[in-house]
Amino acid sequence: MTQLVLLEAAYDSPLVQELVAEVQAEYVQRYGGPDDTPLSPAEFAPPGGAFLVALVGGEAVGTAGLRDHGGGEVELKRMYVRAAHRRRGHARRLLEAVEERARALGHHRLVLETGAMQPEAVALYRSAGYGPTAPFGHYACSPHSIHLAKDLTAAGAAGGPTAG
Repeated sequence: MTQLVLLEAAYDSPLVQELVAEVQAEYVQRYGGPDDTPLSPAEFAPPGGAFLVALVGGEAVGTAGLRDHGGGEVELKRMYVRAAHRRRGHARRLLEAVEERARALGHHRLVLETGAMQPEAVALYRSAGYGPTAPFGHYACSPHSIHLAKDLTAAGAAGGPTAG
């Protein structure tokens, strides 16, 4: 299996914006519109955040962003693997690498929001130990949103329910 390499990139860089446009097009297909969560490039900047491009054999195959929520909690945004590179284990390896990066940044909990129209993503996150958490963010009240979390301090520990 070819090694997955992570490259840190600015959210507003041309390569990242190309990949973000692809994931937004996928959201349009699945949900009828893009994700309109307000985002700023600064949210993905060190020291608390990061935006990562996954490379396999030098080719960009996916992305994942870490947006600092403070207090040791970080949010996964724009986790995406290009369609031509799916079903090869890249998403799982990318998720594991993102968790490692979040730990290295000093975070102890990773939260995310995905949707019911992304069953592959939901299955990946649940199989990786993510559990339900209190709704948060732009889509907190959406009936199509699924909010998940994972404790990064214990290998494989689920985030578990959180008081909301």
